[in-house]
Amino acid sequence: MTLKVYTSLLLLFLVNSVWTRTVRQVYDELDPEHWSHYTSECPRECFCPPSFPNALYCDNKGLKEIPAIPARIWYLYLQNNLIETVSEKPFVNATHLRWINLNKNKITNSGIESGVLSKLKRLLYLFLEDNELEEVPSPLPVGLEQLRLARNKISRIPEGVFSNLENLTMLDLHQNSLLDSALQSDTFQGLNNLMQLNIAKNSLKKMPLSIPANTLQLFLDNNSIEVIPENYFSAIPKVTFLRLNYNKLSDDGIPPNGFNVSSILDLQLSHNQLTKIPPINAQLEHLHLDHNKIKSVNGTQICPVSIAIAEDYGFYGNTPRLRYLRLDGNEIQPPIPLDIMICFRLLQAVVI
Repeated sequence: MTLKVYTSLLLLFLVNSVWTRTVRQVYDELDPEHWSHYTSECPRECFCPPSFPNALYCDNKGLKEIPAIPARIWYLYLQNNLIETVSEKPFVNATHLRWINLNKNKITNSGIESGVLSKLKRLLYLFLEDNELEEVPSPLPVGLEQLRLARNKISRIPEGVFSNLENLTMLDLHQNSLLDSALQSDTFQGLNNLMQLNIAKNSLKKMPLSIPANTLQLFLDNNSIEVIPENYFSAIPKVTFLRLNYNKLSDDGIPPNGFNVSSILDLQLSHNQLTKIPPINAQLEHLHLDHNKIKSVNGTQICPVSIAIAEDYGFYGNTPRLRYLRLDGNEIQPPIPLDIMICFRLLQAVVI
């Protein structure tokens, strides 16, 4: 499982690198004679770099409105302005847009003209962080791959808003005003290829319902979650990175094998109310338990295989994979028990 995940991430990185390099090569080979043409089309409030003619930089200009976007533009940067409305008029010719950054403006839901976003058929990345949205805007472009809505005032997710977003791989809703009631059993229906879901810094008291099955990264830090339901992670069998820092989890709120999940490689439970280390899987590589109420550590009890097996050097196939263990901010007194080192032979760092 570990090899598959890392191989997939490496392949994704290489593909993106090759794509970026190829696009850049095309831009760098443009004939300087065409630069004046690109410059003449450029809105006077913005900057159009001759070496990157498909990009339009209108960020940090104090703009209150979106200027007319030339047809050639793929990448549009409008962050750090005073924009309140998103209307159809500026985008009439912008049929090739792939990327829009509208972070740090003053956009409200009422300021987004009905249907304007869904008409951007080729849009892949939409950034609307640090605005004044009170709900997820809809409808959205069906080809969208990343949607970033962090640090708004979102308390409502309209029914079916994600139902057609089969290409979405990343959804960021952190630091909003979401309650448990906003996340229904069908809220994330349709997100069949979602890899990262960030709902940190909201007002959740329960684990969200019906997380998409292909999710690899689930971030739920800074909520008020108290209980992990029995078999919760069986519905998301690929989850690899799980963050539950700064919640209200206690020993009673975690099922006996709640985190004994073979897919989880990085588990973060810092700043909760645990008094003991919950059972973990032998595949886990990073475990964060700092700033809980743990008083002691017993390697024999927490070892995912028996200590007798762990002592057998020839039994490498079942050796626990834990490499990083953080326990500072608890009530544990050094030294580290010997059975911890016997069990977790691959440990590279222990913070206590």
